[in-house]
Amino acid sequence: MNENDITTPPAPCAPEDVRRIACVGAGVIGGGWVAHYLARGYDVTAWDPAPDAEQKLRRLVDAAWPALTQLGLAEGASPDRLTVTATLEEAVADAQFVQESAPEKLELKRDLLARLDAAAPAGVVIASSTSGYPMTDMQTEAADPGRLVVGHPFNPPYLIPLVEVVGGDKTAPHAVTWASRFYEVAGKSVITMASEVPGFIANRLQEALWREALHMVANGEATVKEIDDSITEGPGLRWAFMGPMLTFALAGGEGGMAHMLDHFGPSLKSPWTRLEAPELDKELYDAVVAGCDDAADGRTIADLVAERDQGVIDVLRATGRLPQQRTKEDTK
Repeated sequence: MNENDITTPPAPCAPEDVRRIACVGAGVIGGGWVAHYLARGYDVTAWDPAPDAEQKLRRLVDAAWPALTQLGLAEGASPDRLTVTATLEEAVADAQFVQESAPEKLELKRDLLARLDAAAPAGVVIASSTSGYPMTDMQTEAADPGRLVVGHPFNPPYLIPLVEVVGGDKTAPHAVTWASRFYEVAGKSVITMASEVPGFIANRLQEALWREALHMVANGEATVKEIDDSITEGPGLRWAFMGPMLTFALAGGEGGMAHMLDHFGPSLKSPWTRLEAPELDKELYDAVVAGCDDAADGRTIADLVAERDQGVIDVLRATGRLPQQRTKEDTK
């Protein structure tokens, strides 16, 4: 980030005082953000260029609401506080924060962020839900790039607490600080990254596991179901409350990570993983799709979404990590 950037004015209100949020892009991620913000008691305006966007968005919110109700709704939370506008400009006209969730196409992101910058009130922070692009690469066409930050969630944003926040070379430091605090107020668990890393933190780790899984399917070493079971019945149970680094430290017994590295360090040279991505040819494509159909065992996508949502709620509840609820008292 550019520490000398003084052209971007401070946000017009404190993170705790935000009441109106604009969500631009209303697909799976953007719709998940809409559901989250509505459940936290905000007024949300949304825009998406797809002709059937509003119907799909409202169906997504309706489908997410039972899970959000279990988590606990903020005072005044309601799907009725959603307004879908006809234009991008209408959506952001009086927004106090803007969440962009357009498809992962760099030129599209650049153009859209420039349009948002031109339309949103001065100083309002604009965050991108990009899964991998650095903000430095996306803010190139904006007149005021200082207020553009990455706010990378995990799917579904209405359930998974994590948001990774980072600015680009032209992002004003105070915009990053403001965005991180806003996400905390909005009930998220925030990692404020010190510098840009392609794919951020969690996606890089997730991608490594994904590539290895594809190699095993491609080589006939494991089925889709076996791969999924190996995580849900194995390390995934630990990762729900303790990350891989501390988990490995415990493998060292009383000696901790130091003993673990001394004991298992040499195995790092063993050819256990193949991190280069396999060729996604038709055979592998078909095998992965068929494997997922087999693993679903007749359950529809809607069935699986409901099962996933309930599972996340159960884990959050069991580990004591249900988000603190935002009420009017919290913001006084």
